[in-house]
Amino acid sequence: MQNRFRASIIAIVAVVPAVAVAISAPIAWAQAQKPAPSVQGAALKTPWGDPDLQGIWMEETDTPLQRPARFANQEYFTPEQRAELDQVRSALAGKDQRAERGTELDVGGSYNQLFVPRKHSGVRTSMIVDPPNGRIPPMTAEAQKMAAAEREFRLALIRATDTCKLQYRGCAGGKYDPTPSPRRAELAPRYSVAGMNRHDGPEDFAAGTRCLPGRLPEFASISFRRIVQTPGGISMIYDVGQGQGWQRTMVMDGRPHLPPHVRQWFGDSRGHWEGDTLVIDVTNFSPKTDFQGSRENLHLVERWTRTSPTELAYELTIEDPTVWVRPWTVKREFTRQSDEEIKSITSRAASKEIMRSRGCCAARAWRRPPSQRDAVLILPRKTKPSAIQALRRIR
Repeated sequence: MQNRFRASIIAIVAVVPAVAVAISAPIAWAQAQKPAPSVQGAALKTPWGDPDLQGIWMEETDTPLQRPARFANQEYFTPEQRAELDQVRSALAGKDQRAERGTELDVGGSYNQLFVPRKHSGVRTSMIVDPPNGRIPPMTAEAQKMAAAEREFRLALIRATDTCKLQYRGCAGGKYDPTPSPRRAELAPRYSVAGMNRHDGPEDFAAGTRCLPGRLPEFASISFRRIVQTPGGISMIYDVGQGQGWQRTMVMDGRPHLPPHVRQWFGDSRGHWEGDTLVIDVTNFSPKTDFQGSRENLHLVERWTRTSPTELAYELTIEDPTVWVRPWTVKREFTRQSDEEIKSITSRAASKEIMRSRGCCAARAWRRPPSQRDAVLILPRKTKPSAIQALRRIR
């Protein structure tokens, strides 16, 4: 049920753009709200002389990936806008509001709001800073054709269900037909990672249902990344959602990327230093992964720069000429957390309830020895008050 949890997190972030607020952002104010630039010559160093990026890092506020249309070319929220967005979000019932018992919507609501913490609104109106409008560039004609084909196939398989009969959002663009779908035995237009209304084999299920891990790039609302450095080596350990984590290691010795026929779930990461900035070039993704329609041709360029003892700037350029008409760039700011770890805000008893509802992934975690089990859902110990506040519901 990993995708269901992530969908709930994304839904909360998506609520922010839906708030109607008055827009007034003088240029002088917007410039004053920009994150402070790094101080030249102030970079921390490891004992062997590399810039020190080590630690557990978290984004302590929520920022939508794309800028809502109502904010046009406004790059930063005003303080008044952020306060109003927080107030509106705090009043939302979220998943605590039950649908009519026994309905599909009620059964589908597997998590209440306890498992969906809300953070305060961020300073930026979008993570995307290029294009200047804060939106993902248009898709190529071929990518649009593939997206439409996948959508039509999934709609064909659910046309006889209550989703279409009751005109739920999942059937948008489709229509109800009580007769069995004539496309029931067809292969999907391409390898499926999103799931469908058919269960003939594991490939019919969503990637999260198959307990497959997350993927790059990572934009989860609740996530941590621990950076560990050694002479000539860097690893990053991600902890996302309910403890669905993964680890990646950057090759730092100048070797070229793997041959094109070698494909990996997290791609092939090759890093180097440009001054105090760690630059990571990522290619060779598997065609069985998917990010916004991009698969094996996805190319990422990450730039990690420590701007202060407690702040880490992250810039990501994303490109795939087979999917988007131009590259696009994202910026995020991470805050360092305590190096110690404890269990998450959820108790062990709550973790058992997650196991019962989530199935294979949590069940495997709960069967681990207690010493390992405690690390399934973790937050940094002695987390800064600002981070603790960010993870609580806004009241």
